[in-house]
Amino acid sequence: MRKVILRMKEYEKYIIIKNLVDNNGNKNTAAIKLGLSKRQINRLIIIYKEKGKSGFIHGNRGRVPTKALDKSISEDIILLYKNKYYDCNFNHFKDLLKERENISVSYNFIYRTLTKNSIYSPKIRKKTRRNLKRMELLSKKENKGKTKQDIEIMISHQLKLEESHPRQEKPKYFGEIIEMDGSIHNWFGNYKSCLHLAIDLCSGIIVGGYFDKQETLHGYYNIYKQILDNYGIPLCFKTDNRTVFNYMSLNKEKRTSDKDVLTQFGYACKILGTNLKTTSVSQAKGTIERANGTFQGRLIQELRIEGISDIDKANDYLIHTFIPSFNKRFALNYKKLPSSFETSPSKEKINYTLAVLSTRKIDNGNSIKFKNKYYQPVDSNSKLKCFMKGTECLVIEAFDGTLLVTIDDQVYSLKELESHKKISLELDQVIENIPKEKKYIFLP
Repeated sequence: MRKVILRMKEYEKYIIIKNLVDNNGNKNTAAIKLGLSKRQINRLIIIYKEKGKSGFIHGNRGRVPTKALDKSISEDIILLYKNKYYDCNFNHFKDLLKERENISVSYNFIYRTLTKNSIYSPKIRKKTRRNLKRMELLSKKENKGKTKQDIEIMISHQLKLEESHPRQEKPKYFGEIIEMDGSIHNWFGNYKSCLHLAIDLCSGIIVGGYFDKQETLHGYYNIYKQILDNYGIPLCFKTDNRTVFNYMSLNKEKRTSDKDVLTQFGYACKILGTNLKTTSVSQAKGTIERANGTFQGRLIQELRIEGISDIDKANDYLIHTFIPSFNKRFALNYKKLPSSFETSPSKEKINYTLAVLSTRKIDNGNSIKFKNKYYQPVDSNSKLKCFMKGTECLVIEAFDGTLLVTIDDQVYSLKELESHKKISLELDQVIENIPKEKKYIFLP
């Protein structure tokens, strides 16, 4: 005779009905204990008399649910993660399966399937990481004699300040505070590059992103231009204490304040009316820090899958594909929020405001050396302007690369001198007008 094994609730129901029938007990008391009606108690009595203990086994035990996924899907998911999406976190992996592999499954299914095969997310939670660490300590030989309480004492639950991300109050208006930061990482290819990123605290929208070889003024200028073109002039930037944003005089005797000189980025912010706040505490700008971590968990994998290893293609994919998709997936609809953005200035003003300024001196050849090239100042009619040797000037490199120079409060254009090119103004036109002789080839 086959042994009948009941589960806990089934066994409890069986014992109560068995005592009720064997001892002629009170049906109302049994109904209260089981939380059933008297009619259901009568049905259970009939089942007990006809089938005995086996009648209390749930009818769906051992059956496969109609909505259960095929086992082959689990195997496909494991193979896809191991071979193609091995560095994606599970939530990102779920999105990629739906978009690229046409496999629509829940996060819980992916989590159960992968963790059963000892595959853990690279963005594993701190609690799970601690539990795994406890298991590793228990498995080591030197910890065999130690109890679980000893191991709990060994493992510190206190986080370092730089590892924590305390919550802060969100601003009310879109564009009120925008956090910026640069993340140097191996984003694509075989070399490290810097991702300059900006996020709005009110809506969570990524308002600008740009790749550069290092964390540079040019990278943050590109972000600022994206914001001006797409949204307008923001109220405030919050970023770190890099010299791109904050310059402090090293000479304590000459220092008038903690921030006594505007940087070029700070000057551009002042001209356009954007406040600039800097801090040396990363937790004070935790939103952009978390955004950088999210991008490291998603963008690197997508660039690798797309086969992108060039910085120009990476910027194109970042700006036109990844950021719009990311904002649609994670951010709020900024059009429904009150905005503090001011109307964006003209393209010409943006071009000359987001400029790089460099001091130079006129040499004895009436030239200026800039980026290993020589230039001469000319007026609006392309007429050469001559100045004394040693005259100080300020070279203005506009955002689009246009070069201007200011000398004695006057602005001039710069004409590049090609050092290896020979020019003859009188003879070049004469030679160009001489008709070329036709050459004939006589065949024998």
